[in-house]
Amino acid sequence: MTTNNDALPGERQQKILALLGEHGRVLATDLAARFGVSEDSVRRDLRELAARGMCRRVYGGALSLVLDFAPLAQRQERQVDIKQLLARRAVQLVRPRQVLMIDAGSTNSAVADALPENLDLTVFTNAPDIAQRLIEKNGFEIYLIGGRIDRRVGEAVGAQTVDEIRRLRADLCFPGACAIDVESGLWSMASEEALIKRTMIECSGESVIVVSKEKLGTTAVTHVAPVGEIDHLVVEQDADAELCKAFEQHGVAVHRAEPQ
Repeated sequence: MTTNNDALPGERQQKILALLGEHGRVLATDLAARFGVSEDSVRRDLRELAARGMCRRVYGGALSLVLDFAPLAQRQERQVDIKQLLARRAVQLVRPRQVLMIDAGSTNSAVADALPENLDLTVFTNAPDIAQRLIEKNGFEIYLIGGRIDRRVGEAVGAQTVDEIRRLRADLCFPGACAIDVESGLWSMASEEALIKRTMIECSGESVIVVSKEKLGTTAVTHVAPVGEIDHLVVEQDADAELCKAFEQHGVAVHRAEPQ
């Protein structure tokens, strides 16, 4: 990598923003090597950019705000292999004849694809995309929860959706996750989405959060649920060991997705 240790902080921050625009996420270790500066310098840059509302700090680096708010179809094209790997591990928690509640989200789309056939599963979802993925599979009773469709996130939201969910009881739910923190729990990017996720958790026996590692140890805009209401966390095999241990100490069962 070329080094830029003579770059001023302002110039370096502009280059960081360009990298965020190109890749959607950056890691402090990679940036320090690229610019020939300390990780502390990079972290200061990221803090300043986040304070100006130009990125979102996450454990070990930062995310582009465009990535956070990208439409579902665009998010489904990112990290496809990782999401498939996480999904294969997540569906191992599903048992025959269970009632599932599946929220919208690109990772949950992969979960729907990975669900095995012929288990006599009942699935309630507020995501037309997930219902469509399951409709050709054998052994599923599928119920689409109604409401106003938010095209950006690809799900039904609003009072009707919440009311319908509150009338249901599921064995296992898969709320979508924008961020998850050991101390504060699960977070979402918008209040309507957060209410949907919170209600799903309240109406389910157990909750399963499936996340890629950059979402661990982070927060977003709207709080969904405390960590004590999360039962299972499915993460990548190389997710930070200390963070995973901290979740386990809070009573969360951590499941690592091992490459096949």
